[in-house]
Amino acid sequence: MLRHLIATAAVAATVGAVPTPAPARSIELRRNAEAVHALGVPAVQAWASDGRHAAVVRVGVADIRTGRPVPPNGAFRIASTAKTLTATVILQLVGEGRLSVDDPVERWLPGVVHGRAITVRQLLQHTSGLRDALPGWETEAEYYRMRYQRDPMAELVERSVARGWLFEPGEGWSYSTAAYLIADMIIERVTGRPWHREFERRIFAPLGLRHTYWPGSSPEIERPHARAYELFDGELVDVTSRFTAYPAGGVVSTTGDLDRFFRALLGGRLLRPTELAAMMDTVPVSADVEPIWPGGLYGLGLVSRELPCGGRYWGHDGGDAGTITTVGVTADGRRGAVVNANLALDDTVDHLLTQLHTTDRVVTDALC
Repeated sequence: MLRHLIATAAVAATVGAVPTPAPARSIELRRNAEAVHALGVPAVQAWASDGRHAAVVRVGVADIRTGRPVPPNGAFRIASTAKTLTATVILQLVGEGRLSVDDPVERWLPGVVHGRAITVRQLLQHTSGLRDALPGWETEAEYYRMRYQRDPMAELVERSVARGWLFEPGEGWSYSTAAYLIADMIIERVTGRPWHREFERRIFAPLGLRHTYWPGSSPEIERPHARAYELFDGELVDVTSRFTAYPAGGVVSTTGDLDRFFRALLGGRLLRPTELAAMMDTVPVSADVEPIWPGGLYGLGLVSRELPCGGRYWGHDGGDAGTITTVGVTADGRRGAVVNANLALDDTVDHLLTQLHTTDRVVTDALC
């Protein structure tokens, strides 16, 4: 689920185009980022903002071979955090009257789900019952063999559909990246343009996300960035050069750009109130995902979780080979925090959950 959702420390605090927040808050952000690094993650980037002031903390090294420091506002693949981009574009199209979240998938993509009565809303809320059948690797040898493999979205969907269904549409909750592949295909059918072009013209360009893009046919990402690593038999292997099985998950961004996007979204700058309310209409996540998102409620491409200081926050995590991104924004879009790590400690479930919960602390302390 993490892949589809999901050194000596060299610590520096740097400032974007706005002043640094209060010293006590910067110190807290740094301390919490150091706790993630201390688990064995080579590089951690953390960003906290209230819309007027922002600070970035960089911990660790960007390259374990050279000891190169983590770059300011370094780039990374956002993995399943891209699901919020897809849902945003779909809901913009809803606001324009070009489709409805209650449209059956069959209306836009006849035969793709074999006539099953799945709606667009169920795709975005993970209540379609659709399984995943995305390729992935478990060993270093498989990584080198598969890293440049690119499968058409339609083929990935067909493989997933061929696996059968977990439940009747709307009768359960199960995280499905294949459902979002279908949603991206619907964007293309409705607009007549590639999904990534719609991301660019509807979100990246209007918000001035200068460091956010889809690399397309290149398995590399633009510098500056930390190297991405994966654990194979206890050894760190550089997995920076690769394609993602989930194409939209290959979108590249930075902590600052993601903070700007999520605060704009929750702040009502991308969707009308009706569509934003639909996006924030949630259902509980399944029991198997509850340990990853404790108290998690899922809307349309948005996750809601409890803040320890009261209330709830919103975002969407993303995890893939060599990257984990955690995002949190207050419900009014005024405060945001983003953390990226260049390694998932997924050798055991306990190690991974420890990393995720330690990373969550970076976000919740910043929001509180």
